[in-house]
Formats: sequence, structure tokens, C-alpha cells
Amino acid sequence: MATPTRIAVVTGSNRGLGYAIARKLAQKGIRVILTSRNETDGVKAKQQLAGEGLDVDYHVLNVTDDTSVQDFTIWLRETYGSVDILVNNAGVNPTTQPEESSLLTVQLATMQATFETNVLAVVRICQALIPLMQVNNYGRIVNVSTEMAALATINHDYYPLAPSYRLSKVGVNAITAILAKELQGTNILVNAYSPGWMKTDMGGENAPFTAEEGAETAVYLATLPDGGFQGQFFAEMRKFGGPFTLQW
Repeated sequence: MATPTRIAVVTGSNRGLGYAIARKLAQKGIRVILTSRNETDGVKAKQQLAGEGLDVDYHVLNVTDDTSVQDFTIWLRETYGSVDILVNNAGVNPTTQPEESSLLTVQLATMQATFETNVLAVVRICQALIPLMQVNNYGRIVNVSTEMAALATINHDYYPLAPSYRLSKVGVNAITAILAKELQGTNILVNAYSPGWMKTDMGGENAPFTAEEGAETAVYLATLPDGGFQGQFFAEMRKFGGPFTLQW
């Protein structure tokens, strides 16, 4: 009997890291659902990947909006019935704003907006899609985080301070640990990873690595075998030549 095609959702996948992750998953024969807030950008990304012969679909998705997530979930259920992989990639990083150089000057409105996208939206999309993983008792959830959020090292890692971004990703790490605990004993595996500094719109041209390199660990975690890692925080694999777990 042929192995059924896995269905993967990658949030914020019309460009940058999300696009690279979607591309690599599709190259593995996985049916990837591209998502973005802007439909024109998303359709363009779908056409680019389809032009490479890759099996991708697209649906608009604003992870900060309840109605958008509900509409997406209904479409996903009606179209595919279930989902196997979720990569929570969509995020914002206001680090370049001058106020983000200190916790004493950070604008609370900026912090709130960052948390809305980077933290609350992850909870929102997990609440919506995990039931579609439970249909077949199979799921792989990958949360994009950063080494800057590791509490074990944050007290001596001062550059950049980036309080809104750092604290939001501390929240992502906590979500990962809590979800993994709740899903213990199931075949739904939840892990977080740091892709490192990449040449993306967020990372800028001075970054030392490409989005394709940053996507490597996400794809590894998205395709873990049954009984694989659960509730762990990973560094980018290129640093260590293979999977390497970090302290929270």
C-alpha cells in the first residue's frame, strides 16, 4: 500500500525563511499549503514553486485574526480532511527601532503587537489545527524561535537587546514545552528551533547565512520519525553537523 502524502502548513511562507521551508518540504514529496496575509504575494509564491514542478497549494491566512484562522481551518478540513505538519514561521521583529535598545525605552504598544503575532497567533493556529492532526494521531509541529530567547544565556547575551522580540520568543519556547507536555504519549511531536541570522527581509543582507540554510533544521523536525524528539529546543544544524539541543 502506498504511503499517503503528508500535508504541511507553513505560516508566512510567501517569502524568506517560510518560503525556503515550504520549498524544501515540497521537494520531499510533501503537499505544502503556502499561507500569507497578502493573497497576491502568496499566489505568486505558489506559481514560482509550481513552476519548479513542486506540489503546493495556497490559502490566505492572517494568523492574528480569528475569522481568518477559522476560514482557513474550515477550508483545510473540507479540502484535505487532516493536516500532518505545521511550521509556525510567521513573525515580526521590530529590533531596528531605536526604542528596542533597552527594556526601559521599549514601547509597550510595539511589544503588544509583537506578542500578538509571535505568541498569541501561535496558540491560535495550534488550537485550530491540532484537532486536524488528532484525526490520524500524527503531527509534527515546528515553532521558529531564536537562541536569543534562551533563558540559560540571556543574562550575558546583550546584543542586540531587542526586548520585544526576545520576550516574544521566550513565549514561543514556553508554548512549545507546554504543548509537548499536553501531547505526551501521542504521535504529535512539538519542537522549537533557532534558524540563526539569515539573509532575509528581517535579517538583512549582512547576515552570514541564507534562508535555505536556515530552513534545514525545520525540515528535519517536520519529518521526524515516530518516537522522535518531543518538547526540545534546537540550534541550527549547520553549526554542529547535525541536530543539537539547546537549553531553554
